[in-house]
Amino acid sequence: MMKRTETLPKQNNPIKPGATIGILGGGQLGRMIALAGRAMGYRFVTLDPTEDAPCGQTADRQIVARYDDVEAALELAQASDVISYEFENVDAQVAEVLESRSYVPQGSRLLRITQHRIREKTAIRDLGIPVAPFRVVDSADSLRQSVGELGLPAVMKTATGGYDGKGQWVLRSMDEIDTAYETLSKAGTELIVEKFVPFVMELSVIAARNPSGELAVFPAAENVHVDNILHLSIVPARVPEEVRVRAEEIARTIAEKLDVVGLIAVEMFLSANGELYVNELAPRPHNSGHYTMDACVTSQFEQHVRAVCNLPLGSTELLSPVVMANILGEHLEPVLERIERLPRTAKLHLYGKADSKPKRKMGHINVLAPTVEEALAEIERLEIWTNKAEGQQ
Repeated sequence: MMKRTETLPKQNNPIKPGATIGILGGGQLGRMIALAGRAMGYRFVTLDPTEDAPCGQTADRQIVARYDDVEAALELAQASDVISYEFENVDAQVAEVLESRSYVPQGSRLLRITQHRIREKTAIRDLGIPVAPFRVVDSADSLRQSVGELGLPAVMKTATGGYDGKGQWVLRSMDEIDTAYETLSKAGTELIVEKFVPFVMELSVIAARNPSGELAVFPAAENVHVDNILHLSIVPARVPEEVRVRAEEIARTIAEKLDVVGLIAVEMFLSANGELYVNELAPRPHNSGHYTMDACVTSQFEQHVRAVCNLPLGSTELLSPVVMANILGEHLEPVLERIERLPRTAKLHLYGKADSKPKRKMGHINVLAPTVEEALAEIERLEIWTNKAEGQQ
């Protein structure tokens, strides 16, 4: 392990197994990064405000502190050879401080872009990649004018924060303008309104890139949401070949042009006429990439470790059709009750969270099968998600 007083690693020098990887954030993504990295011989230290966090259970050490605690972040830096983050709501100022005191190959620039929907959509649009037309609004009157230009329905969102459908309002009538603005403006952040893009499918592609510029793209996933939370990821996505190729090329372009290091998940809408529109970016492993843990030569978590450590990227070849189903708090007990009925090709992953609450992600199951239709049938037979997903598959 390198001495902390030495010069930070040069861009093209690999960080080899035996080194310590620090992770800002201690949730399930950090947990699965650590599990993959420990198998490769790396050590881990994580920073998270919750004691015995999911990543803390698999890391060598957890620093219990707030994400905006600069002193705690510097303690993480002192203990680490390289630092990564597992979710994009890490304090950007902390990331900037760490960049000057330690090696953070992902950097703070991409974090700053993806934490803010206006900056994110502007950056994507500037690359010539389609996004839904949008306007920045700062009053009920400007919202009314923008909706008049964009048309109804429209989607109003907070520029920062919000996930799994939080921090947004689908406007279907001009009568909702005042209430919607009053409600979302309480977040104290900038607001954006987007033209609603009618879509027939949601897709996501995860791309990996290391500091040397090597790029690898995972197969596109077809995603099904229920109550604005990811329910299923279906791979291969049931789309024409030209759509799959274009989706993966969009992710490749974004990773290259934005100088991504690590992973970036690109979420897209597919319209009825075959057009793709980028909805959101996530500069980290992504829920829709969990299928890679059992169905690809290299998982997204091993790939993330390889990328931030500047090792050669692993093969992203898909070994089997697969469907990933999320296990939320309300599904955990039924899953455990039916554990003996799980298909032999089903792989159960639980995150070690202490409290099981409705809508909280507690784990996932990957079901491998000769076809995605057979995998979907296996999931339906378990009768765990049937009511929640009725009419969605």
